[in-house]
Amino acid sequence: MSDTSERVVEQTSGSYGATSVALVVVFIIYVALLLCGLPQKWTNAQFHNHSHEETAIEKVDEDSNKIARDFQKDAAEGEIQCPPLWTSIPFVVLLLCIALLPLIPATEHWWESNLHRFYVAAFLALLALGYYAFFYRYSLDLHWPAHRVVDADSGWFAKASTVFVNAILGEYVSFIVLLFSLFSITGGIRIVGDLKASPANNSLILAIGAALASFVGTTGAAMLLIRLLLETNKFRKHKIHTIVFFIFCVCNVGGCLLPIGDPPLFLGYLRGVRFLWTFHLWKEWLFVCGLLIALYYLLDKFYFYARETTLDQVTDEVMAEPVRIYGLIPNLFCLLGVILAVMLLDPAQEFLSLFGAHTGVHPPMFLREIVQLLMVFLSFAFGSNAIRRDNDFNFGAIIEVAALFFGIFICMQAPLQILNAKGADVVSKIDRYGSRINLDEAQEFFWISGALSSVLDNAPTYVVFFETAKAASEGELLEALQKNDEETAQKIEAELKEGSGQSGVAIPLKLLIAISLGSVFMGAMTYIGNGPNFMVKAIAEQSGVKMPSFFGYMGYSVCFLLPILIVMTLVFL
Repeated sequence: MSDTSERVVEQTSGSYGATSVALVVVFIIYVALLLCGLPQKWTNAQFHNHSHEETAIEKVDEDSNKIARDFQKDAAEGEIQCPPLWTSIPFVVLLLCIALLPLIPATEHWWESNLHRFYVAAFLALLALGYYAFFYRYSLDLHWPAHRVVDADSGWFAKASTVFVNAILGEYVSFIVLLFSLFSITGGIRIVGDLKASPANNSLILAIGAALASFVGTTGAAMLLIRLLLETNKFRKHKIHTIVFFIFCVCNVGGCLLPIGDPPLFLGYLRGVRFLWTFHLWKEWLFVCGLLIALYYLLDKFYFYARETTLDQVTDEVMAEPVRIYGLIPNLFCLLGVILAVMLLDPAQEFLSLFGAHTGVHPPMFLREIVQLLMVFLSFAFGSNAIRRDNDFNFGAIIEVAALFFGIFICMQAPLQILNAKGADVVSKIDRYGSRINLDEAQEFFWISGALSSVLDNAPTYVVFFETAKAASEGELLEALQKNDEETAQKIEAELKEGSGQSGVAIPLKLLIAISLGSVFMGAMTYIGNGPNFMVKAIAEQSGVKMPSFFGYMGYSVCFLLPILIVMTLVFL
């Protein structure tokens, strides 16, 4: 081994060791907090003796009177207590930076640095916090660890820290720990081999990836299988379409069955959507995945594979090698541990309530995240570093996500407040001006949330429309109450109660389904719709595959993915 190679190995191994040490420090701090009783104290303060399910259902029963009282109060004050629309500018600018800076030649290389990404995200986050600290003149709701109202006359630090705590401790920590855990553990599993690059074998890889994506995350499934797919097709001249369909199926559509499958669904889970509710989307998942894989098979068999030279086909068959999987132990058990932690250790639900048990005990806050990090530690401690090096594993991709979403979670606090307060008013204005876009229909929610998920990041887009659906439904209920339309009010209340009973949140099920499918499925329309899309593109290009440009990729998605999504909305929504 050369001196350069030895230095690379030493640096890589050192980063794994430093990560393990950092995890041990986190464990020690959490155990100390447990001994002090703080996590359980935080949990009890927030949830008392009620499960999240009971609270959600009871909330629907109180909606009529509460909404009417809130409306009268706001009308008397003459204004809605929320930030002005322009406070959404940092959020919009950050999303535009993510979408455009990698495509502009002057900024393309500058943006490749995670430190530079963090500079942009942190600067815009500081602008958002600065508004709340010095210009926001209303009270604020503190959501973590327990609900509390921060008075309007509180100091600048109290207001800024309230927004920061809501964003970072309330949601960001759980979000990034899950992604980090899945990313780190799957990095210790290596699948190698060189199958015959036939349409059937490629379709099989797509199907396996689509099935895995919901259980190890779209990022994890993509990282596990993309190198196998590239190795399998290395002797084929026509393989760009195979990588594109891999992005469709594995990096996006496949991840809709569990909250750990795709970041938008996990943000919904953090907002109260039950862990197993997303399994209700299996029909749409099977329909879209099945059609995509069938379309790929026909396209590859009768067009692309037929254009391969006889020499390439013979070489590919002669050079074929069986598939081998390394690193399943301990990483398969670590992945199972992550899934069980997310399922069973939600502090908003009683322990084992998923199985119908009433234990009366809520898991301590952040225990879920600590168990996930413990699985990462076990993966590094007992897994093979050599396998990670062979996978070219590093933390660059997850650091990029962590840096950008730090800013996103803070910057989106103002837009979320605006949607909570004025979402219903926006819907009524759209109707009043006679627009053909009517946001009270599931298909419109699917297409609008999906369209934005295509050109922006699909995780914050999901959150925006999740909150819009809540506000729109409450607005319709309010309007019915004002008009003394008891029949309509009862119908809306029934829809909200049905949503609470089945999904855990007081949103009509048809709207929640539409937002979930739109954000996940249409994240595949462009390279920038979902994080794994660009990661797969980069790995393919490093392997010598000349991937399509931004608009070239959209040509594939418009021709092949979009028609399937149109049919899906007509059949299911």
